[in-house]
Amino acid sequence: MWKSLVAIAALSLTAACMQAPAPAASLPVEAEAVAEPAKLMTWDDLTALPRPVASQQIRWGEGATDVVDLWLPDGEGPHPVVVMVHGGCWQKSIADKNLMDWMADALRQKGWAVWNIEYRGVDEPGGGYPGTFQDVSAATDALRDHAATLNLDLNRVTGIGHSAGGHLILWLTARSRLPESSPLRTADPLLFQGVVVSGGLADLEASRPVTSPGCLDAVYDQLTGAASSGRPDPLADTSPARLLPTGVPFISVNGSEDKIAPPLLGDALTRKAEAAGDVTSLIVVPATGHVELVAPGTAAFDIQAEVLASFIDPRSSAD
Repeated sequence: MWKSLVAIAALSLTAACMQAPAPAASLPVEAEAVAEPAKLMTWDDLTALPRPVASQQIRWGEGATDVVDLWLPDGEGPHPVVVMVHGGCWQKSIADKNLMDWMADALRQKGWAVWNIEYRGVDEPGGGYPGTFQDVSAATDALRDHAATLNLDLNRVTGIGHSAGGHLILWLTARSRLPESSPLRTADPLLFQGVVVSGGLADLEASRPVTSPGCLDAVYDQLTGAASSGRPDPLADTSPARLLPTGVPFISVNGSEDKIAPPLLGDALTRKAEAAGDVTSLIVVPATGHVELVAPGTAAFDIQAEVLASFIDPRSSAD
């Protein structure tokens, strides 16, 4: 079971209040104090940190990217699991799974086993539709093949995806709702107790005109695939917003200053999901951009770690 969202909603309310300071008292306009904008993290700030190392790499297929990095916590387990999906605008030239190393290690230190998956980007042979989705799906379901040996608790599986990975993690929860005719449909997808959409671009239609042009718009047709007489709507099996309700609780976490995935995207997705009947909420973290969401030691990381814990009962196990 997952815990009540009351505490998480309180975090969201606190964050929202922090974003709206009272105006300065009646000073002359020319004398008013102007608050300097918060300095946002860059990718160089994150990658300059000492890089932690995964416990092991697991190969689930024959392809070059058919791998998962596993981060195991101390102790015998059974360990709760976070399935992690990296972003990078669906393009391997921008990012791969290693961009999540710092976040994965920080979650490991909090007692999670982290299943950090790789997949073909749209800029790699076989990537795009349907390959990218098939890779994400197969890499996730491969968790079942290793759970017993590694003492991973399949009753306590959650997920987090950042940016493009936010799209893919929510899509993973919605696989049971894929059209019967879709080549992406799987008979028995892995079940999640809840997921975090971290600075996510989960609604492809809404995200395309909002995020950076070189991100989604540049690869949109490759990612969603071509329309055809048998598949008139390419979004019907590629965009989670078309597959609501997923039936899996999820929280969107957005940075107030994020230009890649601004909070308006998280808000719109939350409203759509609520209207469809999903249990969901939005947390906007003040003075936060896109990088802070995957950087340990930030308010955004701490909030997301709490959200992940809220989805499971830490007393339950596979026994």
